[in-house]
Parts: sequence; structure tokens; C-alpha cells
Amino acid sequence: LVRVDKDIKDKFQRLSRFEHKSVNEKLCELIKDYVEEHNIENAMKGLWSEIGSSLKKKGYKVSNVEKTIRKVRSGK
Repeated sequence: LVRVDKDIKDKFQRLSRFEHKSVNEKLCELIKDYVEEHNIENAMKGLWSEIGSSLKKKGYKVSNVEKTIRKVRSGK
């Protein structure tokens, strides 16, 4: 249950109808968009994807990363 000012609710209903959508459809769309825009998991996936692409373009391979991790952890 969500409480909304009557004036805002009426305007939202009109705008939803203008888009040929029900209030429920429009609310679901807005909530979905909000979650997608503010979801840190998606942002992190995108960041790791960009990093991976950048490393591949520079010629690095998975084995290079594994060797570097072992080297750093060993203190050498």
C-alpha cells in the first residue's frame, strides 16, 4: 500500500492513460527502471566487463592475471 497525495495520484492516472497504460503498468515500469539505474550489482558487472575488455585489448590473458596475483601475494 502506497499513500499518495490525491492531486498527484489524479495527474499520474491521466499521464498513464495518455501513454495507453494502466497505473499499475506505469508504476511497474518506473520501479523497474529505478532499480536498474540504482543497482550497484549491474554497475559492478559493467565495470568488470570494461576492465576485462581493456586488458584483452592490451594483450593480457587470464594466465597473466594469475601470475601477477601469485607474485604480489608472495611479496616478490
